[in-house]
Amino acid sequence: MVPATPRGQRTRQKLLVAAQTVFGEKGYEHASIADITREAEVALGTFYVYFPDKQSIFVEVVDELGARLRRLIAESVAACEDRMQVEREGLRAFFQFVGSNRNLYRIVRQAEFVDEECYRRYYDRFAKGYVSGLVKGMEAGEVRRMDPEALAYCLMGLGDFLGMRWVLWEGEGGLEHVLDTAMDFIRHGMDARPAGADTESGKGRRKPRVPRSRSR
Repeated sequence: MVPATPRGQRTRQKLLVAAQTVFGEKGYEHASIADITREAEVALGTFYVYFPDKQSIFVEVVDELGARLRRLIAESVAACEDRMQVEREGLRAFFQFVGSNRNLYRIVRQAEFVDEECYRRYYDRFAKGYVSGLVKGMEAGEVRRMDPEALAYCLMGLGDFLGMRWVLWEGEGGLEHVLDTAMDFIRHGMDARPAGADTESGKGRRKPRVPRSRSR
């Protein structure tokens, strides 16, 4: 239920923020509605004014995290002039979000077992916008033509693991070398030059297939 009054909206948002903290720290199975209302500093009965059960607030937490992440990335790349700049600033924004929402990984991964539809929706919505941007990059000649959805998931996976390794595990400092390495990989993997452009040097040339002799 979306409350009509500003006060109700604030209370509902307090519950969502509290739920993110509780689910991130305790996990879905061990978290209780009482834990959430205690964290939000509201009465237990207040929870049921806005949410019917624990699963419903968990699903909304996941959906809201996804919406906030997509919004931050969109704002961060709005002024970018080419696709490679979009990739770099998008990664930087993702790292920033992970640093500010350190329970993101645990909550989203729990969603696979709590509500699979919600789990898939989190990635599907992210991929949809990514695919749109990649297609535009392909049409502009900035990205080599390939399956844009498969490419989107490749890049999402790259960001996901880099964020886990260098932000979640290590903290936010010294990320420029990680961005440099990621972008070096992306540039070569997404180069707009036609495949086989290095054939003159022999790098892109396949060795001729030698037919096997048959014994009679």
